[in-house]
Parts: sequence; structure tokens; C-alpha cells
Amino acid sequence: MARRFRGESHHKVDAKGRVSIPASFRRVLEASDPDWTQGLTPNVVIYYGDHRRKYLECYTVEAFEEVEQMIADLPRGSKSRNMLSKLYSGHSQTTQIDDTGRLVLSQKLRDRIGISSEAFFLATGDTFQIWEPSAYQEDQASTEDWLEEYPEDFDPLILLEQGEGDSRAAAKPARPPEDLPTDGGA
Repeated sequence: MARRFRGESHHKVDAKGRVSIPASFRRVLEASDPDWTQGLTPNVVIYYGDHRRKYLECYTVEAFEEVEQMIADLPRGSKSRNMLSKLYSGHSQTTQIDDTGRLVLSQKLRDRIGISSEAFFLATGDTFQIWEPSAYQEDQASTEDWLEEYPEDFDPLILLEQGEGDSRAAAKPARPPEDLPTDGGA
């Protein structure tokens, strides 16, 4: 199983767009870059997506290659393949972490999500996100609002058992079954 990103952190961004990447994130990038060897710095693929995206999604080389392969497996000439190719290949860039563990965010990327002097890093398993801190706070508020729909002792992991990750179930929010114990499932 591939290594996963975990955790969150705030980092200063200098005038040239350089920002330190959490050390644990760098270890995952190294382990998932087929070209990395001791003494070299790892690569990262930054996906900035369309105009609705409020953060940068950072992929390991291996994870992004998996996405590209899934796109390539779609029927040649299909609208889905063409659109996803444009979105992912056209709205991403591969860059290298420098010798001091920093990533350089171009002015285009900083402008895209409104980063000036600080960045917020959030692990999301096989990727990590870079946010402008106040935009992340707004997004976090929507997560808290979503959680308010459930009982106080609700365990979000129950959604995994209900197929919430399945695209067929994504159309409507999953609700815990009525017969679940309300004592946290113990």
C-alpha cells in the first residue's frame, strides 16, 4: 500500500512564492516518486483545476500517473476523456521540491487561490491541499455544518459502510440507519 499524507500545518510564503512543505509530506513524495533517490529532491504534481477550485491539489508522481491512466482508459474521442485530459493534463504542473524542502508556488498559482503571505496545508490521504488560510476556514465551516446534520455521537466512518464513497450514493447525503445505537456504536 502506498504511503499516505496525514496532518495539517500553516506555513509562511515568501515574496518569491517559496513555502516549506511539512517534512512528513516530503517523505511521502520521496517514496512515491520513481525518479527519486537519496540525495535528490522529489517531484510533486500540482493540480489547480477549474475556476471553482479554491485550493491547489498536490499529488505524488505515482498518484497522478494513476489518474492519467484512468483518463487514458476512457474511450478515445469521448467527451469525458477529452474534458478530463484538458482538466488534469492542462491544469497541472510538475515541480520539484528544492534542497531546503520548499516548494515554489508561481505567481499564477498564488493568484489562482489568493495566497499572499501564508499557506495552509491539509492532508487528504493520497494527496494534500494548499489553501489560503481564510478560504480554508470558510470551507471548514461547511464541513462543520454538514456534521451538524448528524447526532452528536455520530461516527463519520459509518458512511464508509453505507457506500458513501460510491458514486451512485453521492447524489444524496447518507444518513445513519435508524436502528444504529446512539451511544457511539459501542
